[in-house]
Amino acid sequence: MMITYFAWAAMITGICALVMVGRLVAGPTIPDRIVALDSINTMVVALMILLSLVYDSVVMVDVAIVYAALSFVGTMFIARHLEGGV
Repeated sequence: MMITYFAWAAMITGICALVMVGRLVAGPTIPDRIVALDSINTMVVALMILLSLVYDSVVMVDVAIVYAALSFVGTMFIARHLEGGV
């Protein structure tokens, strides 16, 4: 039953990620592209958490936390670069 829920959640998240990739490629401004990239990273973290529930693995949660932290730091560096601080 849990696999079915994961499959539906993965499918919906995948469709949303495809929409975000479209915004990432065709975004009219650089900040739009950054927001799309950050949204895709958030969806990846959500899928990692769902996978950890399906496979009952605590390690996947740790990996998701580290990935989310690195994604946040990367977004902050890009934002700082756009402002001319780096």
